[in-house]
Amino acid sequence: MKTIQYYQRKKRVLRLLRGSMVFLLCVIFITPFIVMISTSFRTNSDAFTKPVSLLPRVWTLDNFPAAMKVIPYWKYMGNTLLITALSIIGNLLSTPMVAYSLAKIKWRGASIISGLLMATMMIPYSVTMIPLYKVYSALHLTNTYVPLILPTFFGSSYFIIIMRQFMTGISDSLLDAAKIDGANEFQRYLRIVLPLCKPAMTTVAIYAFMNAWSDYLAPMIYITKTEKLTLSLGLQQFMGEYSTDWARLMAAALIFVIPVVVFYIIFQRNFVQGVSTSGLKA
Repeated sequence: MKTIQYYQRKKRVLRLLRGSMVFLLCVIFITPFIVMISTSFRTNSDAFTKPVSLLPRVWTLDNFPAAMKVIPYWKYMGNTLLITALSIIGNLLSTPMVAYSLAKIKWRGASIISGLLMATMMIPYSVTMIPLYKVYSALHLTNTYVPLILPTFFGSSYFIIIMRQFMTGISDSLLDAAKIDGANEFQRYLRIVLPLCKPAMTTVAIYAFMNAWSDYLAPMIYITKTEKLTLSLGLQQFMGEYSTDWARLMAAALIFVIPVVVFYIIFQRNFVQGVSTSGLKA
């Protein structure tokens, strides 16, 4: 009896510690977001008034229209939406096809290619950005959106691995039955595999959306014309040489973040299912 009570007490303590750790991590990760929201409704002087308060002393909505006047916000929003939409389309067209060829088509070298894809994930972008810039510059494609969009139509190693791992969990008997019924390879891919891969495709779409929407380094490298800038570059224009209007900057950043949060909330269930399922098999 004492042994049972001991294990029950130990289990409660472990559950309490686990809950406390999760709560602490949630506070750490959500605090910057709360500060951003709070600052966006303050005056700039209130943002630096001591003692620091979590909520604004004086609430104001003036930062949001003022932030949109500092930069051509809607122009930058349109540029960002164009790049993001085409990036999502490119990834959703190319990634499943490459993953299907590696997961469900028997051909010599598929395992080697899969290993090489995983190896390329270890190469940082900073290593390849200069050679890539020289290539696009030689092709006179700088100051266009081609360097930002074209690579997505050839797939991303990380996305391909996610899709491949998900497809390995699909029973081969379904494809064999379709083959007996006369379906060719493309029909089996289009009518059987793709409908079953909706969770994984949602995961790819969300990652592609976040990568393209918040990308800062690549647009900074390839785009110098003001009318072609994205929102992530436009936010930099709030940073002054001697002072920064943090209230307006946080208001602009909040508007910038909202689409990502909304996109994730809408597809949250499929996203979690896709991530958890794709991680079941190596």
